[in-house]
Amino acid sequence: MQGDVSRSASTFEVKDLVEMAWQGKIRVPHFQRSFRWKLADAEKLFDSIVRNYPIGSLLLWARPAPAAELHLGALRLDAPELPEALWVVDGQQRITSMANVLNPEAGNDPRFALAYDLSADKFVRPRETADPTVLPLPVLYDPQKLMKWFWDHPEIKDHFDRASAITDKIRTYAVPAYLVKHSDERVLRDIFDRMNNYGKRLTKAEVFSALNAGEESAAGEKLDFALIASHVDEDRQFGELDEGTVLQAVLARRDPDIQREVRVEFTDGGEDRDTAYRAAENALLRAVSFLQLEAQVPHLALLPYRYLLIVLARFFAHHPEPEAQNVKLLRRWFWRAAAVGPGIFPGGTTGATRIYGQKIVPGQESSSVQALLDAVGPEPADSPVPDVRKFRANSAAGKIVLCSWWALEPRDPITGEPFSSAELAESLTGQWTASDAIHKIVTTDRLDADRRNSAANRLFLPVLRQDVAETSASLAVELTAVSEEQQDQVCRSRRSHLVSPEAAELLRSGRLHEFIDVRQQLVYDTVWSFLRQRCEWGFEDTPPLSELVIEDEDGDGDDGSY
Repeated sequence: MQGDVSRSASTFEVKDLVEMAWQGKIRVPHFQRSFRWKLADAEKLFDSIVRNYPIGSLLLWARPAPAAELHLGALRLDAPELPEALWVVDGQQRITSMANVLNPEAGNDPRFALAYDLSADKFVRPRETADPTVLPLPVLYDPQKLMKWFWDHPEIKDHFDRASAITDKIRTYAVPAYLVKHSDERVLRDIFDRMNNYGKRLTKAEVFSALNAGEESAAGEKLDFALIASHVDEDRQFGELDEGTVLQAVLARRDPDIQREVRVEFTDGGEDRDTAYRAAENALLRAVSFLQLEAQVPHLALLPYRYLLIVLARFFAHHPEPEAQNVKLLRRWFWRAAAVGPGIFPGGTTGATRIYGQKIVPGQESSSVQALLDAVGPEPADSPVPDVRKFRANSAAGKIVLCSWWALEPRDPITGEPFSSAELAESLTGQWTASDAIHKIVTTDRLDADRRNSAANRLFLPVLRQDVAETSASLAVELTAVSEEQQDQVCRSRRSHLVSPEAAELLRSGRLHEFIDVRQQLVYDTVWSFLRQRCEWGFEDTPPLSELVIEDEDGDGDDGSY
């Protein structure tokens, strides 16, 4: 039996926890789950702190720590070697949120950007405003920065006492903690496992990561699912993949059955964990590049089905540089598979992932592509075009509609320039759907039930300005520009958003139901044309010329005859 664990109770004020985190004195064990909180969770945490509500206790493991480059949320820290650091066994989400929200640099990251509105007396998301009563949390947290803020804004001096009180509440809030000491890492893994099994169950990706974490390393940060997702997003601005998708990419690359038992994945003496992770990351990068450049799926939020990314990752893992004709056929397969959906296979997306994955054979590029196309089959009798009368940004049909709109190169009505992929990525930071970039043209209370949810009442505007409502409306107002050049800019913007002159006139005159009906037909025709061009139903799926072997009917041709 292993020795007893030494355990003691203590409390840490927020200011002490934050300073220790910034100095690298708080570490996150490699077997921990990655950071999962959203900004709303951090907002609730700080609201609880200011209200003096309990936020739960921490479990910290006191043990030595090597020098390392640490990633803690948005923070990048060069941490020194320490004879004793505090390793977070339970409380990572809370400590990471506090250390990032209150940091001047990390607090600019959209995941951690919070402010306090002294007039409304509540936490808010930072916004472009000249209102000095809205204080970023890093300013409110630091007494010196707070003093300077009020020195620069004497007109809000009456709010100083309230601001100082909130600063004090945040800095001195006492967080209860248990400190444990034990030399055996397996004991801490056991505690971690029991705590998570008694509370919120670990995901399959988290179990896999913990089981295959390996030993703590002083050589730098080990590649894990969260880091792979971050690398893909940083490199391609595609949005951050969830860890379950990354796990499936790791598994699918090695074997099509992604539902297999993962507890024995690297016990056969073959490929090790680090090699598999690096290969999966490379495959994901190639798959995402294909989606963006060839399939015209610019962002994760517009990907109709995530399982298709898993299949593509397996393909590019084994065929990293496919021939041009196979790339064209692979695009054809992708859109056909997206159009028909996973329902053609038993088991839904899991069954589709396995069946498509089985068609991809290492060393057989062209036959793998042909097998993928064969698996989709011929064009269905009923052409699979999304029902544009019912639009949802988080549905596969809605994402296909958005891809068809993106292919039109939608323009910013203010600047007249097409939105870039970078602008789209920035507008969807931290989002898994494109809802933040979708805006209604007519308020739903002015439409009947059959029209209010139509895609025809939506605009795709990936902007971060505060004038989104005005921007949406500007597509349909009368041309007031005095120059022909400006009029042409407005017309181009309208066309890029499928607002025809007829539709604009109907909207301008208040004939809202007719406007929806006219634009709805435009949307349907656009989606239909988009899918026809990319699915290429009925085309010959001819492999590359290099795969076409023409045999000599009279022999092997070695005799020099013609």
